[in-house]
Amino acid sequence: MAEGAKKSGILWLTLDRPRLAWHTWHDGAIYLVTGGEEQALPGLEALDRVHVTLRSKDNGARLVEFDAAVSVVDQAASPDVVAALAKDRLNARDSEHLPARWARDSTIVRLTPEE
Repeated sequence: MAEGAKKSGILWLTLDRPRLAWHTWHDGAIYLVTGGEEQALPGLEALDRVHVTLRSKDNGARLVEFDAAVSVVDQAASPDVVAALAKDRLNARDSEHLPARWARDSTIVRLTPEE
């Protein structure tokens, strides 16, 4: 699972409908940014668990599926997580201001895979 999350920059979440999302694997978990100008993942932060599907970067084939515990990240207390996400965020219009924009407008969510 960890290897798949490291190799894949995107995943699918089962929310109100399947939702595609970019993510970062960091310190044993998947991290996502939702809200504001970032990807819309409605209701994710209110869930206890979510179903995750990782797909191959190369051909889109399903790599692995699992359930993950959902928790909201305190951005001020987690600068390493924010830095990892900012590093992996492609094509941001304001790369140098991502942490401030996320703190103001977005939610960072941690998905911890359940065995």
